[in-house]
Amino acid sequence: MKKKLILASRNRGKIDEIKTMLDGLPLELLSLNDFPELPAVEEDEDTFAGNARKKAETIALACGCAALADDSGLEVECLNGRPGVYSARFAGPQAGDAENNRYLLSLMRGVPPEKRSATFRCVIALALPEGKTYLVEGSCRGRIAEELRGDSGFGYDPLFIVEPSGLTFAQMGPDEKNKISHRARALRKLRALLENLFATGPNLFQSTAEKNGKA
Repeated sequence: MKKKLILASRNRGKIDEIKTMLDGLPLELLSLNDFPELPAVEEDEDTFAGNARKKAETIALACGCAALADDSGLEVECLNGRPGVYSARFAGPQAGDAENNRYLLSLMRGVPPEKRSATFRCVIALALPEGKTYLVEGSCRGRIAEELRGDSGFGYDPLFIVEPSGLTFAQMGPDEKNKISHRARALRKLRALLENLFATGPNLFQSTAEKNGKA
């Protein structure tokens, strides 16, 4: 029987990417969209790892089953690593993708191409019902475009150019992006971790209800 794994996110773009990368594993992949009663976990840590761990462990405790969370962000060199952990709310607490992209472009107006280097970074936390948490991470180097380019993806994808293609993530199809993105690289590590955990200790994914004979 497949074990439940809760993706601690309501971001449909992110959920789709994760489900694609983990397809074929003996897991029933759910998300916070399947649990509307659960509140959002405040991302108030000062590192990607801290936020990912907090979200995964909070949801695992609340649901009594394995939970997965990522914290991802864009680090721009000429902005001293900003927006970093504030990527999702760079232009303000209620900002969406469009506002964040406009704000980033405004801060980088006039910056020459050779000084527009940036890194997308992703840390994923896997919290198991028995209390252990695993972390994996991935990164992707690129540069910031001078204007929005492309219609796919989400977040800063229309501004992040990956060499040598010269395309932004938003100009790539999902298959191409999922070969090179920061989240894809972290998810490949996570998939290998999950396969190893299933091979060595499948009961690690047993939910609290199953352990108590209530499933």
